[in-house]
Amino acid sequence: MSDWQDRVDAVWASADELGDAEVIRRIDALAVERPAGDPLALFERAGARDSAGLEAEAEPLYRQAIAGGLTGSERVQAHVQLASTIRNLGRPLESIALLDAIEPEAGELHDAVVAFRALARVDAGDARLAASEALAALAPHLPRYRVSLAAYAAELAASA
Repeated sequence: MSDWQDRVDAVWASADELGDAEVIRRIDALAVERPAGDPLALFERAGARDSAGLEAEAEPLYRQAIAGGLTGSERVQAHVQLASTIRNLGRPLESIALLDAIEPEAGELHDAVVAFRALARVDAGDARLAASEALAALAPHLPRYRVSLAAYAAELAASA
C-alpha cells in the first residue's frame, strides 16, 4: 500500500475524533498531492463529503472518480456510495439502476450492493421486494434455517 493511501486511511481511522470539517480538510489536502483528476483522490474527497452529510457536494465527485477510471474495489465502493448518496437526495430509482449496473462486478461487496438496493427499494415504495432481496442475501450466512429463509424470501419476491 502506498504512503499516500496509508495517510488517507489514518485520517479515516481518526474521523470520529477529528470531526467532519477536519476530515474534509485533511482529505482535500492529501488529494492535492495527486495529479489533477486522479480518480482515487476524487473518490476520497467524495467520501469525506458524503460522510459529513454533504451529499450534493459528494455526488459530482463520485461521478468524476468513476468517469476518470476508478478501478478495483474502490470502483465498486464508489458505485455503492454514490447510489446511497443519490437515494439520500431523493432519487431511489436512479440508485437502484446504479446498483443493478455494478452488481456483476461487486465481488466481496455483493451483499453491500443488495443491502443498499434494499434501502432504495423501500424508498421507492417496494418494501416487499426489498425485504425479499435482503433476506435472500442473508440466508447463505446463517448456520441454520438457510433453506427456510431462502424459501420465504422467494415467496416475498413472488408476491411483491
